[in-house]
Amino acid sequence: MSVLKLGIPKGSLEKATIELFEKSGWQIKLMSRNYFPEVDDPELSCSICRPQEMSRYVESGMLDAGITGKDWTMENESDVEVVADLVYSKVSKKPTRWVIAVPGNSEITTVEQLNGKRISTELVNVTRRFFAEKGMDVDISFSWGATEAKAVSGLADAIVEVTETESTIRAHGLRVIHELMESNVQLVANKAALQDPWKREKIENIILLLQGALRADRIVGLKMNVPQDSVDTIIALLPSLNAPTVAKLYKQDWFSVETVISEHQVRDLVPQLKRAGAEGIIEYTLNKVI
Repeated sequence: MSVLKLGIPKGSLEKATIELFEKSGWQIKLMSRNYFPEVDDPELSCSICRPQEMSRYVESGMLDAGITGKDWTMENESDVEVVADLVYSKVSKKPTRWVIAVPGNSEITTVEQLNGKRISTELVNVTRRFFAEKGMDVDISFSWGATEAKAVSGLADAIVEVTETESTIRAHGLRVIHELMESNVQLVANKAALQDPWKREKIENIILLLQGALRADRIVGLKMNVPQDSVDTIIALLPSLNAPTVAKLYKQDWFSVETVISEHQVRDLVPQLKRAGAEGIIEYTLNKVI
């Protein structure tokens, strides 16, 4: 039997990724102190890997595909195929950004003023290319963690750090002077694996269901009974992906109306529907929208 080797990201994306696969139809069960979780699909073999290393494992063929960040694929300059962008809305509503920050009391206000200065970051290669393209000479050192502290303690003049809201950066008394790049979650695949028809189809099937689950994350189904003389009024109120589904109730002058809408619209819409004559309004969650 053919098996697809898939990398699951360790750390902040781990729980959200496993929950996403569960919603998509796969049960991934973590084992204590084990980097090879069980999965209820004999055609799938999962490994837990750091996002920073994922693209290297995929490029080498140790994994056929894996979930990681665009930032780490760029950092490693990995020769892999990006086969899907995944918007992890449950992890964050904002994109992950890599920014250049300096101490709040620093006289540095622009990137150009960093020429000849010391910069600490985990994203060394991307940072080096950024300054090289500007023709600037900077001293870049790898940070093993607590990067903000390097600038606060004077070990670096600036840092390149990942952030979503900048709250941690501001909490350390730092000030952002430039946004280096935005990153997002991606599914990357080994190029040789994509030449295998079975593996390509398996990867495409996974993408289809993952994207369907992500699309369903913030939308709900809405179903109601509507008297015949209110149908047009109700339909005019309803947003939908296409047109609402309308079906006549058996031996009655009533209709069943069903639609799919954004979750945030429900609280304002339901009272309007009730006042317009709708009854038996049901809201239900969706697993996937394909």
